[in-house]
Amino acid sequence: MKPNVQSPSYDATIAGRGFRMTEQRRAVHDTLMHQADHPTAVEVFMRVKSRMPSISLATVYNCLETLVECGLIRHVHHDREPSRYCANLAEHAHFFCDECRAVTDLPMRPRRRPEDVWEVPEDVVISKREVAFRGLCPECAAKQAQQKTLQQKPTKKPKE
Repeated sequence: MKPNVQSPSYDATIAGRGFRMTEQRRAVHDTLMHQADHPTAVEVFMRVKSRMPSISLATVYNCLETLVECGLIRHVHHDREPSRYCANLAEHAHFFCDECRAVTDLPMRPRRRPEDVWEVPEDVVISKREVAFRGLCPECAAKQAQQKTLQQKPTKKPKE
């Protein structure tokens, strides 16, 4: 799923928060926009380094922090695993595969409010939703089902 392109421009958005869209920030942002696979900071660093050999891991972390602060990307946390980054700014949940560790965006159905799904107290004001699901992605679920089928097949005993 390709991340949403939003208005105003990225430069205007970041400038509105008192920052400049530096060459390094743009490279990090473009890397996240190019592939919607929720990479870790180290994975972003490796991708950016191939285009910008002089960039450091510390610079990538700083760029990611600034992009999150400016609302241009999301910081995705899951248990005790490394933080990941998401360029999809549309409201969505994340699915974490327990086997292959893939993270997938799950879009929300149109016009669904938290009150339609969860028991939300009347006086609560929701400013942000972060929903996550865990399990097996389709590929890992199919592999697991295949392994169970193979394990359940009766083995023929050799004739004596």
